[in-house]
Amino acid sequence: MDYGEVRDEVDLVVPVKTLDRAKTRLTSATGGDPVSHAALALALALDTVSAAVATPGVRRVVTITSDPAVAAEMAALGVESLPEPPQPGLNEALLHGARTLRSSRIGALQADLPALKPDELQAALEASAGRRAFVPDRQGTGTTLLLAAPGGELDPRFGVGSAGLHRLSGAVALIGAWPSLRCDVDTEEDLRLALALGLGTRTANALPAWTT
Repeated sequence: MDYGEVRDEVDLVVPVKTLDRAKTRLTSATGGDPVSHAALALALALDTVSAAVATPGVRRVVTITSDPAVAAEMAALGVESLPEPPQPGLNEALLHGARTLRSSRIGALQADLPALKPDELQAALEASAGRRAFVPDRQGTGTTLLLAAPGGELDPRFGVGSAGLHRLSGAVALIGAWPSLRCDVDTEEDLRLALALGLGTRTANALPAWTT
């Protein structure tokens, strides 16, 4: 498929927590230092968004964040940020982004995919073939990418067991050779796996000492 001829390109919403709340399970990887931890969490998001922006099938990327530091760094990439809505929770943030954008086709991408390759993301978009679909994480229980059908609702079900919840809600599971798209980073083990896949430059520069 030549994405230069495709009209239903996707607008992606990427939720990013404030850096003091992001990636708490990675705190041990940075020795508990809050400055190093914030730098790593920011790098994960920036590399993810940079890869999404470079993907031919993605028309626009918008982040949902209430962290001024995150918003400023995203602006430097040419990416708009919207503040989190009053209602708490990841799904509410994604719905807020979808309602604000009012795109012909909307998608949700997790912000912790530092090894993400644009060609893998593009391949997943092509595989969706205009259907409401999702990509499960490498464990098969979570979700890294959720796509609405053109003109359809996103209907996010993120949380524990989101892959099963998205499947039950009618979304089609997309399973392909896309390791970088399925490798979300929550733990030190995840970070090591992402390192083996090839990290984005920002995350590579923010890596804790034990990875070098």
